[in-house]
Amino acid sequence: MMVSRLRELALSLSLKCLSFDFVGTSIDESSEEFGTVQIPSPWRPILEDPSTLQIFFDYYTITKAPLSKEALECLVRLASVRRSLFTNDAARSTFLAHLMTGTKDILQTGQGLADHDNYHEFCRLLGRFRVNYQLSELVNVEGYSDWIHLVAEFTLKSLQSWQWASSSVYYLLGLWSRLVTSVPYLKGDAPSLLDEFVPKITEGFITSRFDSVQAGFPDDLSENPLDNVELLQDQLECFPYLCRFQYESSSLYIISIMEPVLQTYTERARLQNNDNSELSVIEAKLAWIVHIIAAILKIKQSTGCSVESQEVIDAELSARVLQLINVTDSGLHSQRYCELSKQRLDRAILTFFQHFRKSYVGDQAMHSSKQLYARLSELLGLHDHLLLLNVIVSKIATNLKCYTVSEEVIDHTLSLFLELASGYMTGKLLLKLDTVKFVVAHHTKEHFPFLEEYRCSRSRTTFYYTIGWLIFMEDSPVKFKSSMDPLLQVFISLESAPDAMFRSDAVKYALIGLMRDLRGIAMATNSRRTYGLLFDWLYPAHMPLLLKGISHWTDTPEVE
Repeated sequence: MMVSRLRELALSLSLKCLSFDFVGTSIDESSEEFGTVQIPSPWRPILEDPSTLQIFFDYYTITKAPLSKEALECLVRLASVRRSLFTNDAARSTFLAHLMTGTKDILQTGQGLADHDNYHEFCRLLGRFRVNYQLSELVNVEGYSDWIHLVAEFTLKSLQSWQWASSSVYYLLGLWSRLVTSVPYLKGDAPSLLDEFVPKITEGFITSRFDSVQAGFPDDLSENPLDNVELLQDQLECFPYLCRFQYESSSLYIISIMEPVLQTYTERARLQNNDNSELSVIEAKLAWIVHIIAAILKIKQSTGCSVESQEVIDAELSARVLQLINVTDSGLHSQRYCELSKQRLDRAILTFFQHFRKSYVGDQAMHSSKQLYARLSELLGLHDHLLLLNVIVSKIATNLKCYTVSEEVIDHTLSLFLELASGYMTGKLLLKLDTVKFVVAHHTKEHFPFLEEYRCSRSRTTFYYTIGWLIFMEDSPVKFKSSMDPLLQVFISLESAPDAMFRSDAVKYALIGLMRDLRGIAMATNSRRTYGLLFDWLYPAHMPLLLKGISHWTDTPEVE
């Protein structure tokens, strides 16, 4: 009893010492992640002594959770020790070799990895290899080929056990992404063996996402990663580097698994009745693929092929998503806007548009993507930015017309619309499109039903902020007045309401909506001239209504 208590206290003290903020960088305690551990120089002899590292591997072997997890946490911090602490490169290489040998033994035996906390911490330990060590250092360690083989097997098993290792696997993907991005800088004859393992891991990850969809998630919505788009894209941050390592074969694999699902989804659109659960699975699979393609387009770094061939492959993948967009709002699918799986798919498509725009439509990318548009022209007839923008804006308009129940989809759609409108070149291009001209002239609840939903009232401000951007970009008083006509009709309607009716709910919600709309327009006034246009439109003609609203609704904060 005394011995076990002593072990527990020794491990706890060791972890506290290694976790200390030696240089006052105020580590974020809410995060698992930290940078290099700045251990003081007087500790050098202790760290270079092989028994120091070994004692924590021994403790991991002889103890059970939660003590074994603490031993791994100590090893995670030791793996993060600053480079300059070591006497020379030889001492650091010896330390690295010891770390690799210790982790290799755990990988071979599977010791303690049946415990979830141990498993997660061990993935973090492997992930630290990417932060503190270069590929050139790893390949020169004796036993590297056995170690990398075991890490690859462990990664593939983790991907297959997606329910068990859902959050842990991203540490492993981070390790592999760092390894592949280091390949161009690898010198010497020592083989990295990445060509053998990375394609299998890429395919394993995609397969595991499909398996998770097929198995289904619990009813608790927080369990489904497709519901948190921002977190999902953060988690996918490392994966594109693996895909682009051997981009041609990876893209062929993605296309080969996407096309049958897309074909089935297209056929389902033509049917009158369908199995809802089966369609939900198809939409979830498509959502995963679209998110993965979006993540790939987010980065343009590639180690395996030229920029031109990379653009052509980007076009091949993008073309499949653009084909999907032609189907999502047709036939039977146009009746499914209330379905969660459909909403997740549409949010994936919006994420794809956001990343595609930054890489190939944004102000900086207007003249540097000829290969991509040449291939898109061959596949879909989209030969320039304007045609592509029209596809994006048409989808934005469709979402705003058809979604009234999903605030997430509406907010995401409006966010993309604002991104496009606030870009100087993209904003100018938008004004040439008939869809945008229609939106600017007909921003009423008859055309965009979400404006009638009180719960979406905050979204109205973003909508009108975007419309304001587009109106003021043309700098035309005549255009401004004609564009404000829908709001003028609301003013006229409220001004004609008798005093007896002014305290009704209908007037209350109309006032709230009108004020949110005007706030959006006001936010878009970025010069004296544009502010003057709005002020002159409001004053003095419409000030009596605003004063009446204040005096009649003084007890209602939402109106005030």
